[in-house]
Amino acid sequence: MAEHHTGPVETGAPMDYKEHEKTYDMFVASAKYGSMLLIVLLLAMTAGFFGGAGLLGGLLVFIILLAAGIFLLR
Repeated sequence: MAEHHTGPVETGAPMDYKEHEKTYDMFVASAKYGSMLLIVLLLAMTAGFFGGAGLLGGLLVFIILLAAGIFLLR
């Protein structure tokens, strides 16, 4: 038959909600900046390979877009 619990369901260490929120905020920030980094890298590769900008032009596009992305995502 089913067991009937009368006490608290949670067992073990109490939750550290402050640390949980800190970890969640770090995850969201890493996902946001990681996505931005990949998009900037793809745009710079497109400019360098297909746009005729070459290696230095692609690198310049990468640096400019990366700086703009970091500034805008704050």
